[in-house]
Amino acid sequence: MLLSEHKELKLEIKSLPEKEKDKLLLRLIAKDKVLTEHLHFKLLEDEHDLVRRQEQIMSDIDDGIADLMASRRLNSKETLLKMRKLNGSINHHFKVTKDLNSEMELRIHLLNQVPIEFDENVFSALYKFNEKLVIYFVKTALSVLNKYDKMHEDLQFDLKASLNILLDKIYTNKTAAIAKTLGLPTEL
Repeated sequence: MLLSEHKELKLEIKSLPEKEKDKLLLRLIAKDKVLTEHLHFKLLEDEHDLVRRQEQIMSDIDDGIADLMASRRLNSKETLLKMRKLNGSINHHFKVTKDLNSEMELRIHLLNQVPIEFDENVFSALYKFNEKLVIYFVKTALSVLNKYDKMHEDLQFDLKASLNILLDKIYTNKTAAIAKTLGLPTEL
């Protein structure tokens, strides 16, 4: 049920006493963890906390990739799982902070760090994960490039070098064919 479809309900809510509205609002906010965290960030935190959050996720990415590289099970399946998990933490960061610039920096850092070149045989059980990893990687890069195009040109300038490194990585690995199919540029 959408509130916009029920005009009379909206009017009744507006006419409630202030104390009752506050009570209802707090109950609603408590049910949504991300909204609670977003409001905490917006109302109680400042620019330093945003930097701290970004550095924490950057550290998590570096630690996650280091663990992956040190693992004896370095393969496309484990890499895909780790990449999805780290991408999820970046998604959560963006939902809480609504900061596009830090989201872009984190995603580009993840994409530049994650290994994508695996020598898995076509008959290997892991081959299907290699294909999934390549597709997921390129589609994530495409999403980053689409957001990049919508950013202010000053912010684009700051990200251009790291995005060109990413595009070079894409076009020098097995991901090149899919990148061409999806229309990714070779450089910015």
